[in-house]
Amino acid sequence: MSFDVSDALLIDHFKELRRRLIVSLSFFFLAFLLCFIAKEYILDFLLLPYQWAMKFSGGNPNDIRLQSTQVLETFLTKLKIAAFGGIVLAFPVIAFQGYCFIAPGLYKSERLAFFPFLIASPILFLIGSAFVYCIIAPLVLWFSLLQQLTPKTYLQIEFIAKISEYLDFITSLILAFGLVFQLPVIISILVRTNLLSCAVLVAIRKWAVVIAFIIAAMVTPSDMFSMFGLALPMIMLYEVSILVARVIERKRNRKAQATSDKS
Repeated sequence: MSFDVSDALLIDHFKELRRRLIVSLSFFFLAFLLCFIAKEYILDFLLLPYQWAMKFSGGNPNDIRLQSTQVLETFLTKLKIAAFGGIVLAFPVIAFQGYCFIAPGLYKSERLAFFPFLIASPILFLIGSAFVYCIIAPLVLWFSLLQQLTPKTYLQIEFIAKISEYLDFITSLILAFGLVFQLPVIISILVRTNLLSCAVLVAIRKWAVVIAFIIAAMVTPSDMFSMFGLALPMIMLYEVSILVARVIERKRNRKAQATSDKS
């Protein structure tokens, strides 16, 4: 049994993929350890939207209570905090390793075309995370705190979130919005590689709206604020992606026209 050239190339690709995965996982593990050391500071940072919501609802921002009702719940939550911080810190490195894996198969012009997206990807991730951190999460928490008020004065309802549920809520929203804001980057890459066109994006616009609400309902907690808060930006980003795809195709057509005129 002998190996041909294609088998050798495939093995080399797998070796390169394994090397990139090892680098990505190693950096994530290092970031995980650093975040576990600083877990209390990260927790304080993640509690800020809760404090803002408490202030908006007329309460004391420093009077926040989280409860733990299960064995090792607090410790497991701290591990989740460290994993969340590790993912955020390792995201640029993971994106760069993915670029380095596909770069050898691209022409020089294609590599130069991909490079701006490599820079835009972490920036858009931060914008999406900041959007949910500063706007969506405080609004949802503010609405939850308002439900403590009832017409009956003798009935008191106190909102006390579980520490694990609150961290799942805030981290899942931050990661979801950060990834959703990658939509223009992904679509732009597909358009540049001729795997997608502006005409197709316009034709499936209605389905994209439906899919946006389905994804938002699956990713976000079971409340309308979070669902619409994710679905509407997703739809807006899809429209932005259509505009970007149109610009890319116009530049491509102008370049092709200029080339044909020279020939």
